[in-house]
Amino acid sequence: MKKKHVIIVGAGASGLMAGIMAARNGAAVTILEQNEKPGKKINATGNGRCNYTNLAMPENAYRGEHPEFVQEALAQFSVSDTIEFFKELGIYPLDRKGYLYPRSGQAQSVTEVLCMEAANLGVKIKTNEKVVSVEKVVSFQKKTNGFRVLTEGWHYEGDALILANGSRASVISGSDGSGYELAKKLGHHIVPVWPALTALKCKGNFFKTWSGVRTEGKITLFSEGKPVVTEQGELQLTDYGVSGIPVFQISRYAVRNIKEGRDAEITIDFMPELSADEFRELLLKRKRTCPYKNDRELLIGLFPEKLIRIFAGQKDLVRAVKSLTLTVTDSLSFAQAQVCSGGVDTREIHSRTMESRKCRNLYITGELLDIDGTCGGYNLQWAWSSGAAAGVHAAADI
Repeated sequence: MKKKHVIIVGAGASGLMAGIMAARNGAAVTILEQNEKPGKKINATGNGRCNYTNLAMPENAYRGEHPEFVQEALAQFSVSDTIEFFKELGIYPLDRKGYLYPRSGQAQSVTEVLCMEAANLGVKIKTNEKVVSVEKVVSFQKKTNGFRVLTEGWHYEGDALILANGSRASVISGSDGSGYELAKKLGHHIVPVWPALTALKCKGNFFKTWSGVRTEGKITLFSEGKPVVTEQGELQLTDYGVSGIPVFQISRYAVRNIKEGRDAEITIDFMPELSADEFRELLLKRKRTCPYKNDRELLIGLFPEKLIRIFAGQKDLVRAVKSLTLTVTDSLSFAQAQVCSGGVDTREIHSRTMESRKCRNLYITGELLDIDGTCGGYNLQWAWSSGAAAGVHAAADI
């Protein structure tokens, strides 16, 4: 009996996982990758170390118009399934406070074991193959549509198609968002796509003074005067605004507010361990102990010198430290973002199988969907889970 043929566009995290799972379930698999090597974005994740999943799964780990969409795929291929899957392939996990990395410390290890397993299963990975269009055709079983996938140099025909070619985020070549256009032409609505997990540009005239400072703080995003989201951790202060993981976590909301015509303001609390009253009392105590110190000198030992220069120039010292307010004007570019918010509307996708509700035998995974995770391995976990679901069901359901 002729094997079902599954074509996958994209040899990134979700594409490689989908290919392995489809092959394990009896399909013949061809993966088309427009770069010269598979897994280039995997190799760049986690500063080249690859935080491939996380032991914790907080309720707000995933964002989107319908974040609950992730639940069925995560239940089918869970964090523990991911850990065991990679252990079988040779990746021993290094646990850093719940953030899991390959013990080798090299993201390339993850790509290599995925490619070796794919090769062992007979998966064909065709590199330097940029997909330019997709056409529906009648499958060999004459039951429903299959697909003809045209690249710049060839064409491929299959019974099922998995779009796994990622978002516009990243400097990696090929992160061009072409998957959105393919999905759109096959009948899907695209929730507007914007950078997420990125730094924020703000309005201000003192950023050159604080540029380069790393400091603990709590950052809150406000829109229309109401708090939207709060994050705490190490902030990185830049010559254009703010960066650091807490900023990355709130960036998707700030960017979408701006792009959709709403205002976005952030307040920074540079000493979140004390209330405003407690901080005011601390300053008074310091003044009583050392009455010869001016405002700038009272802050020495609490904050870096660059920050002290900014605080000391403000009329209200406590307000400057506890609730410095900035207007967000933009984010860094798609190339400098880790992921995107927006993508294929998840209401048009079956959450258990990743199959399109608009086009039979079409499956969509990973970053192409309107799902984005917070920092900490959640986006890769989504790639593994959604890729596994698509691979299994593409092989079985044709």
